[in-house]
Amino acid sequence: MNRKELETSANAMMVKGKGILAADESSSTCKKRFDSIKVECTEENRRVYRNLLLTAAGSEAYVSGVILYDETIRQKTNDGTAFPAYLAQHGVLPGIKVDTGAKPLPGFPGETITEGLDGLRERLTEYYKMGARFAKWRAVIDIGAGIPSGYAIEANAAALARYAALCQEASIVPIVEPEVLMDGDHTIERCEEVTNTVLDRVFTHLYAARIHLEGIVLKPNMVVAGKKCAQKASAAQVAEATVRTLKRHVPAAVPGIAFLSGGQSPTQATEHLNLMNAAGPLPWALTFSYGRALQENALNAWAGKPGNLASAQSAYLNRVKLNGLAAVGKYSASMESAA
Repeated sequence: MNRKELETSANAMMVKGKGILAADESSSTCKKRFDSIKVECTEENRRVYRNLLLTAAGSEAYVSGVILYDETIRQKTNDGTAFPAYLAQHGVLPGIKVDTGAKPLPGFPGETITEGLDGLRERLTEYYKMGARFAKWRAVIDIGAGIPSGYAIEANAAALARYAALCQEASIVPIVEPEVLMDGDHTIERCEEVTNTVLDRVFTHLYAARIHLEGIVLKPNMVVAGKKCAQKASAAQVAEATVRTLKRHVPAAVPGIAFLSGGQSPTQATEHLNLMNAAGPLPWALTFSYGRALQENALNAWAGKPGNLASAQSAYLNRVKLNGLAAVGKYSASMESAA
């Protein structure tokens, strides 16, 4: 473990006014996105689309890092430059998704355990040589009747800690991502209760695994009501509940927190982030690590047509700029219509 290198990379990921693009969708997830715009999900089309995002001129002013997929980290820009090298040349840290997905947890219907620890040490060594300086592992916690169970939370927290330890051994910053899903009909109060428990157990396991907290980035969900909940929470309630929860469990030693969007609309994710940063000083940097919330407008503008490249990159740049402003509490809803 090179602690200095870990801290340098983590701090570079958390530069003020910048966030992280999650471009690590699996091929199956990418197919769903491409199906929505009626584009065939071939390897070349995936490369062309990722190239559109990664080479958008000026995006480095608002993007500190990009999470890549195994396929993507091996691909190249249109002019033949490896994606990780292109990003590094533009001051953007390349990252890599290393888990192999959430699978059913035996004996616990409706719950999952994220897999991918087998062979991870060797894969991290390879990814480091390819230029990756941070990694991502997503644990998934669902809320429903009788769930989450204590066992599912413990199992996923333990896996996150083992993953983080292997990353730090390889001098790769682990993004620790425990996601409490917003798919149910639960209230914001129930989400806060579960998120409190999850973060408590995650940091307990990180401590036990001797993780260097100054060399990690946390990627949690925001505290929101479930999509099917009849009682919707206001943006102010979301911001307040989320900050309250984080202050209870996230040590000040952690350099930064990069939220996942978790199914929120692009404008919701931006507004919530802005309110948290506008509320006042916090122990850690608060920024974004969004996938769909950054890409949705660009994907629709592109629609698989080469002639739409400029408009698609413009849509992406607008979204990252607005989130960069939200990361310093300077976004306002009026900027949406002005874009």
